[in-house]
Amino acid sequence: MPLLPPLPLPARPALRLPAPPPAKRVADLLGAAVLLALLAVPLAAVAAALYAAPRAGVFVRETRAGLGGHPFRTWRFRTDGPRLGAALDRYALDGLPQLLNVLRGEMSLVGPRPLARADHPERLLVRPGMTGLWQVSARSDLPWEEMDLLDRHYVENHWLGMDLAILAQTPRALLRAAAPQRPARGPVPDRTQDPAQDPARDPAPQRVA
Repeated sequence: MPLLPPLPLPARPALRLPAPPPAKRVADLLGAAVLLALLAVPLAAVAAALYAAPRAGVFVRETRAGLGGHPFRTWRFRTDGPRLGAALDRYALDGLPQLLNVLRGEMSLVGPRPLARADHPERLLVRPGMTGLWQVSARSDLPWEEMDLLDRHYVENHWLGMDLAILAQTPRALLRAAAPQRPARGPVPDRTQDPAQDPARDPAPQRVA
């Protein structure tokens, strides 16, 4: 009697390995974790000083449009104090608590400014950032329209190398912005189109942390 051929073994299902997280998100997590670890004591001291100030409250939370248009709330230190608040505002350090937003996946270290609403849907393709192209270019010296163009340029062309370059230039941009400014020569530029002056549009752009 002829032997029957052995039955084929059932094929093993292919293992579905989880997709590796994007390099940008890994850099955000590592960078935010390192910065929070290094700045834990100074941030706690600032929070304690603001808590002891006459004005109640340490943080200000503002609703912003995040990735895909999902709303979230940003964190920043209150800056209405006389000395400490002025120093935080001058050196644009009031946004350091937004490192918590980065860890939560609501923001990135580098990206377009977090706005209450986005007039251009392409801004919602990436997470808003604590710093970006406009901050390292000239910060408040730029008119609003050019800031928006830089944000949109970042959305269309960003990559990890650009993020690292922007992060490296951010401390210098902070010091440059905090330096005393010489009186401007010539006519005063027209700021009537600045959204900060129009309550129907977004508030003033978020400063770099």
